[in-house]
Amino acid sequence: MELYLAILTFTAFLSAHAQLEHNDFSITGCSGTEKESMTGSDGEEVWHADFNQKTGVVTLPDFADPMSFPGYYEASVADQEVCKQNLAVLIKASKSPPEEMEPPETSIYPRNDVQLGVKNTLICHVTGFFPPAVNVSWAKNNVIVTEDVSLSQYRPRSDGSFHVFSSLKITPEEKDIYSCTVNHQALQGQPQTKIWSVPAAAAAAAVLPSVGPALFCGVGLTLGLLGITTGLFFLIKATVTDTPDMAKNIKHLMQWTQSKTVSPGF
Repeated sequence: MELYLAILTFTAFLSAHAQLEHNDFSITGCSGTEKESMTGSDGEEVWHADFNQKTGVVTLPDFADPMSFPGYYEASVADQEVCKQNLAVLIKASKSPPEEMEPPETSIYPRNDVQLGVKNTLICHVTGFFPPAVNVSWAKNNVIVTEDVSLSQYRPRSDGSFHVFSSLKITPEEKDIYSCTVNHQALQGQPQTKIWSVPAAAAAAAVLPSVGPALFCGVGLTLGLLGITTGLFFLIKATVTDTPDMAKNIKHLMQWTQSKTVSPGF
Protein backbone atom coordinates (compact mmCIF):
# COMPACT_ATOMS: atom_id res chain seq x y z
CA MET A 1 0.00 0.00 0.00
CA GLU A 2 1.34 3.41 -0.98
CA LEU A 3 2.33 5.84 1.77
CA TYR A 4 1.80 9.59 1.62
CA LEU A 5 3.99 12.07 3.49
CA ALA A 6 2.70 15.56 4.21
CA ILE A 7 4.80 18.33 5.76
CA LEU A 8 2.87 21.27 7.21
CA THR A 9 4.49 24.54 8.21
CA PHE A 10 2.62 27.22 10.17
CA THR A 11 3.60 30.85 10.74
CA ALA A 12 1.75 33.43 12.84
CA PHE A 13 2.18 37.20 12.52
CA LEU A 14 0.43 40.27 13.91
CA SER A 15 -1.01 42.92 11.61
CA ALA A 16 0.19 46.39 12.63
CA HIS A 17 -2.85 48.11 11.10
CA ALA A 18 -5.74 46.22 12.64
CA GLN A 19 -3.94 44.42 15.49
CA LEU A 20 -5.16 41.09 14.14
CA GLU A 21 -3.25 37.84 14.19
CA HIS A 22 -2.92 36.00 10.86
CA ASN A 23 -1.79 32.43 10.38
CA ASP A 24 0.12 31.49 7.24
CA PHE A 25 0.74 27.87 6.30
CA SER A 26 2.42 25.81 3.62
CA ILE A 27 1.98 22.17 2.70
CA THR A 28 4.34 19.86 0.86
CA GLY A 29 3.04 16.36 0.21
CA CYS A 30 4.32 13.43 -1.80
CA SER A 31 3.86 9.75 -2.51
CA GLY A 32 4.88 7.45 -5.31
CA THR A 33 2.27 9.02 -7.60
CA GLU A 34 1.05 12.25 -5.95
CA LYS A 35 2.62 15.69 -5.51
CA GLU A 36 1.24 18.61 -3.56
CA SER A 37 2.61 22.05 -2.74
CA MET A 38 0.36 24.80 -1.44
CA THR A 39 0.58 28.08 0.47
CA GLY A 40 -2.28 29.76 2.30
CA SER A 41 -3.36 32.19 4.98
CA ASP A 42 -6.04 31.93 7.68
CA GLY A 43 -7.16 28.56 6.38
CA GLU A 44 -7.56 29.68 2.75
CA GLU A 45 -5.34 28.73 -0.17
CA VAL A 46 -3.55 31.61 -1.93
CA TRP A 47 -1.08 29.74 -4.16
CA HIS A 48 -0.33 26.20 -5.32
CA ALA A 49 2.09 24.49 -7.66
CA ASP A 50 0.78 22.90 -10.86
CA PHE A 51 3.41 20.26 -11.51
CA ASN A 52 1.74 19.15 -14.75
CA GLN A 53 1.94 22.65 -16.25
CA LYS A 54 5.22 23.37 -14.45
CA THR A 55 4.05 26.68 -13.03
CA GLY A 56 2.56 28.30 -9.94
CA VAL A 57 -1.12 29.25 -9.72
CA VAL A 58 -2.37 32.21 -7.68
CA THR A 59 -5.81 31.47 -6.21
CA LEU A 60 -6.62 34.75 -4.48
CA PRO A 61 -10.24 35.96 -4.86
CA ASP A 62 -10.93 38.73 -7.38
CA PHE A 63 -11.45 41.39 -4.70
CA ALA A 64 -8.09 40.74 -2.98
CA ASP A 65 -5.01 42.87 -3.53
CA PRO A 66 -2.77 41.29 -6.20
CA MET A 67 0.21 39.33 -4.93
CA SER A 68 3.16 37.66 -6.62
CA PHE A 69 5.10 34.60 -5.50
CA PRO A 70 8.52 34.77 -7.18
CA GLY A 71 10.59 31.63 -6.81
CA TYR A 72 7.81 29.64 -5.15
CA TYR A 73 7.47 27.07 -7.93
CA GLU A 74 11.21 26.40 -8.09
CA ALA A 75 11.26 25.98 -4.31
CA SER A 76 8.32 23.57 -4.55
CA VAL A 77 10.19 21.38 -7.03
CA ALA A 78 13.17 21.22 -4.66
CA ASP A 79 10.88 20.48 -1.70
CA GLN A 80 9.42 17.52 -3.59
CA GLU A 81 12.84 15.92 -3.84
CA VAL A 82 13.37 16.35 -0.10
CA CYS A 83 9.89 14.97 0.57
CA LYS A 84 10.56 11.83 -1.47
CA GLN A 85 13.85 11.24 0.33
CA ASN A 86 12.17 11.62 3.72
CA LEU A 87 9.38 9.29 2.64
CA ALA A 88 11.88 6.62 1.58
CA VAL A 89 13.66 6.86 4.94
CA LEU A 90 10.34 6.65 6.79
CA ILE A 91 9.22 3.57 4.88
CA LYS A 92 12.54 1.82 5.49
CA ALA A 93 12.66 2.70 9.19
CA SER A 94 9.09 1.65 9.89
CA LYS A 95 9.24 -1.43 7.65
CA SER A 96 6.36 -0.29 5.43
CA PRO A 97 3.59 0.03 8.05
CA PRO A 98 -0.03 0.02 6.90
CA GLU A 99 -1.14 3.50 5.95
CA GLU A 100 -3.73 5.24 8.09
CA MET A 101 -6.81 6.08 6.05
CA GLU A 102 -9.94 8.12 6.63
CA PRO A 103 -12.93 7.85 4.26
CA PRO A 104 -14.48 11.03 2.85
CA GLU A 105 -17.85 12.56 3.55
CA THR A 106 -19.60 14.05 0.54
CA SER A 107 -22.34 16.65 0.05
CA ILE A 108 -23.77 18.30 -3.06
CA TYR A 109 -25.58 21.64 -3.31
CA PRO A 110 -26.19 24.54 -5.75
CA ARG A 111 -24.25 27.78 -5.43
CA ASN A 112 -27.30 30.01 -6.07
CA ASP A 113 -31.07 29.77 -5.78
CA VAL A 114 -32.34 27.43 -8.48
CA GLN A 115 -34.42 28.73 -11.39
CA LEU A 116 -35.23 26.68 -14.46
CA GLY A 117 -33.28 27.76 -17.52
CA VAL A 118 -30.94 30.00 -15.49
CA LYS A 119 -27.24 29.13 -15.31
CA ASN A 120 -25.99 27.89 -11.95
CA THR A 121 -23.18 25.86 -10.42
CA LEU A 122 -23.37 22.61 -8.50
CA ILE A 123 -20.75 22.10 -5.81
CA CYS A 124 -19.59 18.73 -4.53
CA HIS A 125 -17.80 19.10 -1.19
CA VAL A 126 -15.60 16.16 -0.22
CA THR A 127 -14.14 16.37 3.27
CA GLY A 128 -12.46 14.47 6.09
CA PHE A 129 -10.36 12.10 3.97
CA PHE A 130 -6.76 10.95 4.21
CA PRO A 131 -4.52 10.54 2.28
CA PRO A 132 -5.42 13.37 -0.12
CA ALA A 133 -5.63 11.34 -3.34
CA VAL A 134 -9.33 11.36 -4.32
CA ASN A 135 -11.26 11.05 -7.57
CA VAL A 136 -14.46 13.04 -8.24
CA SER A 137 -16.72 12.49 -11.26
CA TRP A 138 -20.05 13.99 -12.39
CA ALA A 139 -23.06 12.64 -14.26
CA LYS A 140 -26.23 14.19 -15.67
CA ASN A 141 -29.22 11.89 -16.13
CA ASN A 142 -26.85 8.90 -15.77
CA VAL A 143 -24.49 10.20 -18.48
CA ILE A 144 -20.90 11.03 -17.47
CA VAL A 145 -20.09 14.75 -17.74
CA THR A 146 -16.53 16.02 -18.28
CA GLU A 147 -17.06 19.55 -19.60
CA ASP A 148 -17.45 22.59 -17.31
CA VAL A 149 -16.01 20.59 -14.40
CA SER A 150 -13.36 21.94 -12.02
CA LEU A 151 -11.55 20.56 -8.99
CA SER A 152 -9.83 22.62 -6.30
CA GLN A 153 -6.53 21.80 -4.65
CA TYR A 154 -6.50 19.64 -1.54
CA ARG A 155 -6.99 21.81 1.53
CA PRO A 156 -5.97 20.80 5.06
CA ARG A 157 -8.27 20.56 8.06
CA SER A 158 -7.33 21.05 11.68
CA ASP A 159 -7.52 17.29 12.35
CA GLY A 160 -4.92 16.47 9.69
CA SER A 161 -7.41 15.29 7.08
CA PHE A 162 -8.17 17.10 3.82
CA HIS A 163 -11.11 18.48 1.91
CA VAL A 164 -11.67 19.44 -1.71
CA PHE A 165 -14.34 21.14 -3.83
CA SER A 166 -15.50 20.06 -7.27
CA SER A 167 -17.92 22.19 -9.27
CA LEU A 168 -20.08 21.68 -12.34
CA LYS A 169 -21.68 24.48 -14.36
CA ILE A 170 -25.31 23.67 -15.16
CA THR A 171 -28.50 25.11 -16.64
CA PRO A 172 -31.20 23.27 -14.67
CA GLU A 173 -34.26 21.97 -16.44
CA GLU A 174 -37.26 20.13 -15.07
CA LYS A 175 -36.59 16.45 -14.19
CA ASP A 176 -32.80 16.82 -14.53
CA ILE A 177 -30.85 14.59 -12.13
CA TYR A 178 -27.17 15.20 -11.36
CA SER A 179 -24.79 13.03 -9.36
CA CYS A 180 -21.35 13.43 -7.86
CA THR A 181 -19.33 10.24 -7.34
CA VAL A 182 -16.28 10.14 -5.08
CA ASN A 183 -13.69 7.38 -5.06
CA HIS A 184 -11.03 7.09 -2.36
CA GLN A 185 -8.87 4.18 -1.29
CA ALA A 186 -10.43 4.21 2.19
CA LEU A 187 -13.78 3.37 0.57
CA GLN A 188 -12.32 0.01 -0.50
CA GLY A 189 -13.85 -0.06 -3.94
CA GLN A 190 -17.28 1.24 -2.91
CA PRO A 191 -17.55 4.81 -4.26
CA GLN A 192 -19.80 7.39 -2.62
CA THR A 193 -22.48 8.91 -4.85
CA LYS A 194 -24.60 11.91 -3.95
CA ILE A 195 -27.62 12.81 -6.10
CA TRP A 196 -29.16 16.23 -6.71
CA SER A 197 -32.35 16.84 -8.69
CA VAL A 198 -34.11 20.05 -9.68
CA PRO A 199 -36.18 21.05 -6.63
CA ALA A 200 -39.92 20.60 -6.98
CA ALA A 201 -40.47 24.19 -5.86
CA ALA A 202 -38.36 25.53 -8.74
CA ALA A 203 -40.23 23.39 -11.27
CA ALA A 204 -43.62 24.43 -9.87
CA ALA A 205 -42.72 28.11 -9.96
CA ALA A 206 -41.86 27.80 -13.64
CA VAL A 207 -45.18 26.21 -14.73
CA LEU A 208 -47.81 27.74 -12.48
CA PRO A 209 -49.34 30.98 -13.86
CA SER A 210 -49.54 33.99 -11.62
CA VAL A 211 -53.02 34.45 -10.12
CA GLY A 212 -52.28 37.91 -8.76
CA PRO A 213 -53.49 40.06 -11.71
CA ALA A 214 -56.75 38.11 -12.14
CA LEU A 215 -57.44 38.18 -8.42
CA PHE A 216 -56.88 41.92 -8.10
CA CYS A 217 -58.96 42.58 -11.20
CA GLY A 218 -61.87 40.55 -9.84
CA VAL A 219 -61.70 42.17 -6.41
CA GLY A 220 -61.49 45.64 -7.95
CA LEU A 221 -64.53 45.05 -10.16
CA THR A 222 -66.55 43.68 -7.26
CA LEU A 223 -65.67 46.64 -5.05
CA GLY A 224 -66.60 49.01 -7.87
CA LEU A 225 -70.04 47.46 -8.27
CA LEU A 226 -70.56 47.55 -4.51
CA GLY A 227 -69.73 51.26 -4.61
CA ILE A 228 -72.35 51.85 -7.30
CA THR A 229 -74.93 49.93 -5.28
CA THR A 230 -74.18 51.92 -2.13
CA GLY A 231 -74.48 55.20 -4.01
CA LEU A 232 -77.83 54.20 -5.46
CA PHE A 233 -79.07 53.24 -2.00
CA PHE A 234 -78.44 56.70 -0.60
CA LEU A 235 -79.88 58.32 -3.72
CA ILE A 236 -83.09 56.31 -3.32
CA LYS A 237 -83.31 57.23 0.34
CA ALA A 238 -82.97 60.91 -0.49
CA THR A 239 -85.58 60.94 -3.26
CA VAL A 240 -88.20 58.41 -2.21
CA THR A 241 -90.35 60.97 -0.37
CA ASP A 242 -90.21 63.61 -3.12
CA THR A 243 -90.39 61.72 -6.39
CA PRO A 244 -91.85 58.23 -5.96
CA ASP A 245 -91.68 57.44 -9.68
CA MET A 246 -87.99 58.33 -9.92
CA ALA A 247 -87.26 56.26 -6.83
CA LYS A 248 -89.04 53.30 -8.40
CA ASN A 249 -86.93 53.56 -11.54
CA ILE A 250 -83.72 53.77 -9.52
CA LYS A 251 -84.72 50.66 -7.56
CA HIS A 252 -85.04 48.78 -10.85
CA LEU A 253 -81.59 50.01 -11.87
CA MET A 254 -80.18 48.89 -8.51
CA GLN A 255 -81.64 45.39 -8.94
CA TRP A 256 -80.10 45.14 -12.41
CA THR A 257 -76.69 46.20 -11.05
CA GLN A 258 -76.80 43.57 -8.30
CA SER A 259 -77.62 40.87 -10.83
CA LYS A 260 -74.44 41.78 -12.78
CA THR A 261 -72.06 41.51 -9.78
CA VAL A 262 -69.36 38.90 -10.48
CA SER A 263 -67.03 36.91 -8.26
CA PRO A 264 -63.20 37.36 -8.18
CA GLY A 265 -62.70 34.15 -10.12
CA PHE A 266 -64.25 35.33 -13.41
